[in-house]
Amino acid sequence: MSPSGNGNRRLVADRRGTQSPTRTTKSRASSGGGTGGGGRGSGSGGGRRRSRQPRRRAPQRKGVLGFLARVISFFFRLIWGVMWRGVAVVALLVALGAGYFYSQLPEVDALLDARARGSVTMLDRHGEIFAWRGEQFGGAITPDTTSEHLVNAIVATEDRRYWWHLGVSPRGIASAMMINMREGRSPLQGHGGSTLTQQTAKLLCLGREYDQDEWDSEAAYEADCRRTTLWRKVQEMVFAFAMELRYSKDEILSIYLNRAYLGAGARGFEAASQRYFGISSSDLNPQQSAMLAGLLVAPTRFAPTNNLQRSQERANLVLGLMEREGYLTAEAADRARANPATLSDAAGQDTGGYFADWIMRAGPDFLTNETTEDVIIRTTFDPAIQAAAEAAIQNVFADQVREGSEAEAAIVVMSADGAVRAMVGGRDLEGGGVFNRADQALRQTGSAFKPFVYATALDLGFRFDDLVLDAPLTINVPGSGPYSPENYDGQYRGEVTLTDALRHSLNTPAVRLSEEVGRDLVRTVAAQFGIESDLAAGPALALGASESTLIEMTGAYAGILNGGSAVRPYGMTELRLMGESEPMFEQDTGIQERVISEFSAQQLTYMMSQVTTAGTGTRAALADRPTAGKTGTTNSARDAWFVGFTADYVAGVWMGYDDNRPLAGVTGGGLPAEIWRQAMERIHADLPPRPLPMIDPVAEARPANQPQALNADGLVRDGTGQLTGPVTPRGTRIPIGNGNGGGNLGNAINDVLNQIFGPRN
Repeated sequence: MSPSGNGNRRLVADRRGTQSPTRTTKSRASSGGGTGGGGRGSGSGGGRRRSRQPRRRAPQRKGVLGFLARVISFFFRLIWGVMWRGVAVVALLVALGAGYFYSQLPEVDALLDARARGSVTMLDRHGEIFAWRGEQFGGAITPDTTSEHLVNAIVATEDRRYWWHLGVSPRGIASAMMINMREGRSPLQGHGGSTLTQQTAKLLCLGREYDQDEWDSEAAYEADCRRTTLWRKVQEMVFAFAMELRYSKDEILSIYLNRAYLGAGARGFEAASQRYFGISSSDLNPQQSAMLAGLLVAPTRFAPTNNLQRSQERANLVLGLMEREGYLTAEAADRARANPATLSDAAGQDTGGYFADWIMRAGPDFLTNETTEDVIIRTTFDPAIQAAAEAAIQNVFADQVREGSEAEAAIVVMSADGAVRAMVGGRDLEGGGVFNRADQALRQTGSAFKPFVYATALDLGFRFDDLVLDAPLTINVPGSGPYSPENYDGQYRGEVTLTDALRHSLNTPAVRLSEEVGRDLVRTVAAQFGIESDLAAGPALALGASESTLIEMTGAYAGILNGGSAVRPYGMTELRLMGESEPMFEQDTGIQERVISEFSAQQLTYMMSQVTTAGTGTRAALADRPTAGKTGTTNSARDAWFVGFTADYVAGVWMGYDDNRPLAGVTGGGLPAEIWRQAMERIHADLPPRPLPMIDPVAEARPANQPQALNADGLVRDGTGQLTGPVTPRGTRIPIGNGNGGGNLGNAINDVLNQIFGPRN
């Protein structure tokens, strides 16, 4: 037989042995069911079923690395789970907080002016502004009603992404924190990264209004509002979100424009524009806008009234930012730098600070220091006279006072009716908020008080040419012992006229006269002339042992100049509320009731003119017009005075130390008289000379047939032994009304006599 069958099977088997398992499986699956070998792999219909393959897992690392990987993966999933849930909770809280603040926010108009007190604008005698007090507002403005340069300067400086963000800038906050840490501060100290919306939220104090019962002062309230803590920063951000939802961008910027503090008492950019430049904010040019925007970082430090150059340098930086943001071309920015902003004449004069402070103290509090309204006050202030007074003090201290001296000086100038024209309260000529020695310092007056002793005697009938004894004098003062006044030079001159006694400022004649007419009457005359301070009760009253203020003394001398009528120094002529045409208050004179007769005042004026002609005050004499005045020097030269007048103005000068140290080599007839003269020369430079209202001593001279003799008491008597005037020896009644009187003094004396002795027939 041929070997066809077996040979073929063997060959097939050999081939199977060389095939892959997959190929063998396919052969078996396709062999049908002849011997039953493929029955378990076939379906009922003869089709094939694919077996389900298990999902392959990534191979896991084994060992330490594998363990660490699994731990990191676990914590990552845990942190991620906490984070997205935390973010969700925070987002919910922010939404709730924003919703709460949103519901509390009022209409925009209610937020534009939220000052706790109003402003006081002061005009000089010519109607020009010279001082501001309180918080200036100027009126509400919006981005549409103000200069576009101002809006651009603010945005470029404070928040260049303002128009696009939603109230908070994460990039800005992160950048600010990095800068703070790089400069060695904590992340929240220094730069805040706040948007304009956040700054506005801070200006609103997160919606918390000022409460006088809660805060000691408005300054304390604002300091707390500016305080930066992490929690406050979070609240600020939430409040900013609420504002962005409640208001438009223009409305938020309007609040900012009106509430930002910009130094010098200016609240809002309209007030600052008027305060520094004298124009409306709608008229601001780029350099002025840059200067105002530059104030936001530090209003007091960069205020142009404090340091104009520093403010201009800051403005140049702002102009650079405006150029960077495309708000100014390079050419426009260069033009602005070449023509920097300058102050208006009113803002740049830096004068009248002491006067303005005096007005604030003298006026009613509810319309000055504590006003809730915007008030305009027209005053008696004269800038030219003020400049003359300041220049006199500057020159004397520069040329005649040793360098480094701590001595102080003050000067007051007024008209005869009491209208105060100028006031310098110390060598710090800018004044404003500092101690005012012109109206706040009580100092002994020394011999500057003597004119009131002579005024009393003259109104009682004494004459300018009556005689009085200048000789040693001792008075026994109950409870104090003997009192023995001496003259400044230690010399005595015997019989002297009242004029000579005042001319040479002799002490014993003044005390004799005061004791004769009565200290109580001298006190009455001085008080009626306006010296309201507590006057001494002993015989030293005549020599100025009492204390007074410079403005009181100057006002009292004005009463002598105007003919014997008291004056109350005043500086306010009109007060009205801003926007109102009718004034709430008007005053055109400070003259009050008559104190001594006009004839007595004319005699006294003549006597005081001799002080500057040939007496202790010759250094105060003016070359082109007559003057009158009186020197004053207290014990140990602790105070030096010169108070005097021309026909046009009265001026008083005081000099001394604040701690009451003695002056070295200074008397009232020295440096105070020099300051007085220099000031009055400038004040009268353009005024024609006028005569003083005084007697003609020749026409009023005593007739030759009226001989005079001195009694043992040192007072003048005629040839019959009678007093030439109504004054009689102590202890007897004083007859009143000889034709030379007629002032309130006579009535006052009668009242005293009636109380002591009963009504006279």
